[in-house]
Amino acid sequence: MAAPNIEAAHAFTTRLGGVSSGIYATLNLGLSVGDSKANVMENYAAVCAFLGIAPEDIVFSGQVHSARVRAVGRADRGALFGPPACEADGMVTADTGVALAVFAGDCAPILLHDPVAGVAGAVHAGWRGTVADVAGAAVRKMASEFGCSPSNVRAAIGPCISKCCFETGRDVADALCSALPCARESCVAPRGDKYMVDLKEANRLLLRRAGVRDIELSDECTSCRCDKYWSHRRTNGKRGSQAAIIIMKGPRQ
Repeated sequence: MAAPNIEAAHAFTTRLGGVSSGIYATLNLGLSVGDSKANVMENYAAVCAFLGIAPEDIVFSGQVHSARVRAVGRADRGALFGPPACEADGMVTADTGVALAVFAGDCAPILLHDPVAGVAGAVHAGWRGTVADVAGAAVRKMASEFGCSPSNVRAAIGPCISKCCFETGRDVADALCSALPCARESCVAPRGDKYMVDLKEANRLLLRRAGVRDIELSDECTSCRCDKYWSHRRTNGKRGSQAAIIIMKGPRQ
């Protein structure tokens, strides 16, 4: 049985504080966006030093804007030095010393932690993943795979594009309202022939529906604050990536 009250360290990175240059300046953590690998690895060294972990501890997946969630463990570490552990937009683990990382440049990064069961999760939720309820799928995976009680799970939704800037067509608004009927009142606002969509609130509601009660939301918009965060929309895709990272520390019993 997992030891109770397993602590976790976590971070939502910005685009500041690294060594990359040009359109990747300065703390780019994306390995496949065209930046120098040497610079990216130096950026990871700085982030890992801040978290008190080693680059070898990191696990990440190939993100495909899905509701796929995979359980990973110590054997999957070392993604910085090889292929991603899996193709999915959510990962969960019950192993200490495993740093789960998801990447974003406007999509919502979500970190999960059940300190009672000793389980952590990381989720990448763009609008497609949100409509597919990848956040809820991660909570359910934590429960089915490791016996978590959703009421013990703590969630943090990090900086992403906010309702002020996320303008979409009717297709996105209708898809979200179909998946989450209450979204029409709280997450979707018509503006002319377009719609403003609140990804953070939609994922908060989906987490609540999955049984999570302790949910914190960042109040920062990556598009408004493109000086501080990478924004896919504001840069037309010419950008680096920020990361959300969580790692449980300490022994298990």
